[in-house]
Amino acid sequence: MIEVEVNSVRVSLTNQQRMVVLKDMHAERYLPIWIGQFEAEAITMQLQEVEQKRPLTHDLLKSTILAMGGTVRHILINDLRNDIFYARLVIELGGRLIEVDSRPSDAIALAVRVKCPIFVSEAVMDKSAVEPEDDLTLDEDNEPTPPRAAKPLPETSEADKVDTSKLSAFADFLDTLDLDDLDKDS
Repeated sequence: MIEVEVNSVRVSLTNQQRMVVLKDMHAERYLPIWIGQFEAEAITMQLQEVEQKRPLTHDLLKSTILAMGGTVRHILINDLRNDIFYARLVIELGGRLIEVDSRPSDAIALAVRVKCPIFVSEAVMDKSAVEPEDDLTLDEDNEPTPPRAAKPLPETSEADKVDTSKLSAFADFLDTLDLDDLDKDS
């Protein structure tokens, strides 16, 4: 098991998807995981210590575990199958350890509330972690930005090529514009 910490929660500017980036505490490796909007907000609000008037779902889960006499020992992101991450809550209750299946986003939201360690299995890190010199770049705050999948440009077919002879009316119009006059009006 590799201990990680929440490095950042990101929002894609193009599609509004959220990502939590976990950082290996002993190496320069990062594990980006796409998560839902509500889980991203729950993690962010807790990290920023934003007070809520009423408990959120993850606060309720924390309160329930504590009221039953349990302690969240750690969470473990233990598997990755078909691009879906899996996690386990490890709870100590009555002298025994109980493992509960969870989505990683919910497990992380709980972990930041109870301040327990977050672990990732070595197999998951080997499969999905990125290193800055490979696929991950750092922004101006020295935080990782998620890798972008490079899409090959589509090949241009004969049907896609533009017949410039049909654009002659536009070319004639553009030729008549006096762009030097634009600066005079300012």
